[in-house]
Amino acid sequence: MVALALLLGGCISAPADPTATQLGVGDCLRQVEIKRLRRALKSCDAVVQAYPQQPQPRNERALLYSLMGDNRAACRDSAAAAKLLAQLPATPATDPLMVEEIRIRAASCRSLTTAPAGSAPSPARNGA
Repeated sequence: MVALALLLGGCISAPADPTATQLGVGDCLRQVEIKRLRRALKSCDAVVQAYPQQPQPRNERALLYSLMGDNRAACRDSAAAAKLLAQLPATPATDPLMVEEIRIRAASCRSLTTAPAGSAPSPARNGA
């Protein structure tokens, strides 16, 4: 849970300006609440639609799908983000952390396509 909080904390932008009505390319994960992932997904859908040629919104939506347990949708967005990233000119303006995150997500999708079965063993815990 701590890792998830750190991951989301690193991706969430500063609070939105209440007077601003225009979506920004980094607005997918703005003010995400784990209990309201469907609402966050709808908001992120709007960002993806507003920036169809940008990889970041699709990468962030992939994270939301992963958190919701929809690995197939997450992998579709990861693949789309990787494809869009490859089409961008290689400039210093491209965030290297975003590039690495997109590559890692796309690579993980090669082996991960479905959520674990309900009877799958859980990871070992300390003291178990």
